[in-house]
Amino acid sequence: MDIIAHALSQIKNAEMKGKSECVVKPVSKLLKNILSLMHEKGYIGEFEIIEDGRGGIAKIKLKGAINNCGAIKPRFSTSFSNFEKFEKRYLPAKGFGMLIVSTTKGIMTQEKAKKERLGGQLLAYVY
Repeated sequence: MDIIAHALSQIKNAEMKGKSECVVKPVSKLLKNILSLMHEKGYIGEFEIIEDGRGGIAKIKLKGAINNCGAIKPRFSTSFSNFEKFEKRYLPAKGFGMLIVSTTKGIMTQEKAKKERLGGQLLAYVY
């Protein structure tokens, strides 16, 4: 089971229904980092992680700012010079949305990875 794909599809479905809150379980450390990046960029509101002894639960406040989001499968490895190819594939326009990348220096957006000249594995897209 892919925790990231499951969580992002639950968030997308709740956004499409117009809900103000979404509950996602289970939660991993990687998913926590992705949610904090989405919160930092303004796609979701506050989120709270509740430890229940069985993987955890995330309660996420939704803002209605997400048009589409999803996990990238398979997780493509890319260098910093190839991000534009994947931006064209997954994002609707240049400078609109973000790709979430796992690099050697942690989880970050493709813009930050380009500035630091890092490559990595593509995890998800949000716009």
